[in-house]
Amino acid sequence: MTQTTPGPSSDAEIPAYLAALGLPGLADIHVHFLPENMLEKVWRYFDAAEESYGWPWPIAYRVGEEERLRLARGFGLAAIPALSYPHKPGMAAWLNAWSADFARRVPDAIHCATMYPEPEAGRYVAEALDAGARLFKVHVQVGRFGPDDPLLEPAWAELERAGVPIVIHAGSKPLPGEFTGPQRVQRVLERHPRLALVIAHLGMPEYWEFADLAARYPLVHLDTTMVATDFTERFAPLPEGFSDRLSDLADKVVLGSDFPNIPYPYAHQLEALAGLGLGDDWMRKVLWENGSRLLGLAG
Repeated sequence: MTQTTPGPSSDAEIPAYLAALGLPGLADIHVHFLPENMLEKVWRYFDAAEESYGWPWPIAYRVGEEERLRLARGFGLAAIPALSYPHKPGMAAWLNAWSADFARRVPDAIHCATMYPEPEAGRYVAEALDAGARLFKVHVQVGRFGPDDPLLEPAWAELERAGVPIVIHAGSKPLPGEFTGPQRVQRVLERHPRLALVIAHLGMPEYWEFADLAARYPLVHLDTTMVATDFTERFAPLPEGFSDRLSDLADKVVLGSDFPNIPYPYAHQLEALAGLGLGDDWMRKVLWENGSRLLGLAG
């Protein structure tokens, strides 16, 4: 039987859990820091989630930026992503400027960037890469665009050349969209097979289809954001037998959390993953080794 150390049942237990696994920290690839006015709008959206989703979505970490940074460090994040994403033209360049400033003033932040299908996308993606961006975010459902939009072609080419990971939310849960699903992502990968795409939420609920893309393309990974938690098991449960697929893809699965916009303690994500029973070696890969490789973390 595979040895699996029980996951932490509270945030206070996370350091001891990481010590038991012999890990120097967590390599969480899916964390959000945004301009304060934008984050307030995001939180107001989740306050009304019952209207959109059919169930409440209380924000567990509704605190100021400094406290959120303190919490992330306390969880063990070795570096802190600041993922953002636009929902209309003209936003991406502004968000990229904010993210660059965030990375300058927060020493342990990961310099992040984003993009939107618009004529300027190739230019500002190249500029962000030249400025040191090393993690991108694309949100198909919120942005209401296809990742295979021709206006994104120059940007994808730049990102493929740079080898920088891109967290892409393209699955059809928790809300479907006109452009969600694996088909359009596959079209992008057919043109750019060396893209380092990281499929957010394991692609829920199209788990099998996105896992097939991770198996087929060398740099495609899956992130664990909200997967197997009590919250998402109600509407997007992992399919029967899918744990074996995750075991087979052990080198392609990366920790993601969605902190701070989660409706449960951060520790619950780690506890839920440990609860899959895939073993401590699998957890070490997911919590640290795979993400630290993608993000270029030391140690």
